[in-house]
Amino acid sequence: MPIYEYDCTTCGDFTALRPMAQRDVPCQCPACGSAARRVILTAPGLACMPGHTRRGMEINERSRHEPKNLEQYRESRRHPSGCSCCGPTQPVVASAANPHGLKGKPQGRPWMISH
Repeated sequence: MPIYEYDCTTCGDFTALRPMAQRDVPCQCPACGSAARRVILTAPGLACMPGHTRRGMEINERSRHEPKNLEQYRESRRHPSGCSCCGPTQPVVASAANPHGLKGKPQGRPWMISH
């Protein structure tokens, strides 16, 4: 929901977080309770918002009205094909070159878990 600015005739200007459908409806002043009309005092800050924040807000707003089911999530995931965290993969089999069936080389960093 966007933040709108309103001007109370007795108390001055204030901001309110309201749905877009109610942007032109007068808002009740938090100090005195009288109806205040909407005014534009500052420029919107949407272009200055970081991209990851804007995308997160878009996803939250979209999921509020149309939550994804499991099939829609699987279609929209951005992992490469064969990613081990999203689906079944071929198990690592022990061989002569890899006697313990490890994913990585044991001499590298044995304390790290590969993805």
